Amino acid sequence: MIIVLKNSITKEEAKEFSVFIAQYGIKSIPIYGEMSTVLGLVGDTSKIDIEQITRLSYVERAIRVQEPFKQVSRRFHPKTIIVEVGNVRFGSEEIYVMAGPCSVENRTQLDIIADGVVKSGAKVLRGGTFKPRSSPYAFQGLKLEGIALMKEQKQKHNIPIISELTNINFLDAFLEDVDIIQIGARSMQNFEMLKEIGQTQKPVLLKRGFSNTIDELLMSAEYIVNGGNKNVLLCERGIRTFETRTRNTLDISAVPLLKQLSPLPVIVDPSHAAGRVDLIESLTLASIAAGADGLLIEVHNEPAKALSDGAQSLTLDAFDEIMKKAKVIAKAVGRRL
Repeated sequence: MIIVLKNSITKEEAKEFSVFIAQYGIKSIPIYGEMSTVLGLVGDTSKIDIEQITRLSYVERAIRVQEPFKQVSRRFHPKTIIVEVGNVRFGSEEIYVMAGPCSVENRTQLDIIADGVVKSGAKVLRGGTFKPRSSPYAFQGLKLEGIALMKEQKQKHNIPIISELTNINFLDAFLEDVDIIQIGARSMQNFEMLKEIGQTQKPVLLKRGFSNTIDELLMSAEYIVNGGNKNVLLCERGIRTFETRTRNTLDISAVPLLKQLSPLPVIVDPSHAAGRVDLIESLTLASIAAGADGLLIEVHNEPAKALSDGAQSLTLDAFDEIMKKAKVIAKAVGRRL
């Protein structure tokens, strides 16, 4: 439920309302706007008499929210949330590209890729260091050594870094050295991990699971925001369907729909959606046209020799060409990249 209070409300009336609502065991979260104050009521509001609330002199109106998610609902927070990471402001007019290798393999590889993607206009360096793989025999990542190599590039280029957290035991290392924590598709419903991250203020990129609905993605985001961390980026990375020509099926409709439902910025990962390098350009441009606030793209200096996801990794030259075209599309939809 959302309560819109009148501008004329006094401190005594605000206290009176807090006492009134507390008897139902409901959590009241205020959002202070320029013209009014909005209270989001989180909990079981079914027992609240909405007519009784609207009769209070300082209440302008009360609205029942049907969605199961409350704090990440645009009804609760109508203004888009800006997630700031250094000079990067996700959710603003500018569209930001996060690019780099699926896996950090060694210092030389990462140095070449970081130099290239930064030169082409990437504003965040991505790199996998803890790799959740379907096969136990596949490359699992350099782990903390990989984080250290990413940190070197962060200092060299003065650029934020993003990497995936797969084990909550390494959270402290990520909080110290990583600017954006990526929660992968396999971990989207690891609720204990989401609760822990919710206790921090570290920006989080939350990927939609392989077979999860949009509501389930938003409910996972609710776990993080409910802990007090509003710095959440929602990521559409393709879902598993009956189609076998692509690795996954990019749900392009999820981009405008998520932006209607939630104030959180929306990111698209065309690399994992396609699973094939020849489709990444089209999906990137389509995502920008659909309203994406950012993109997560895999780039490798030698894709044929990549230790993971080489088939969906762009060369540095191909990435540069896509960035040029992406800027044209961004301008056409009234944004910039």
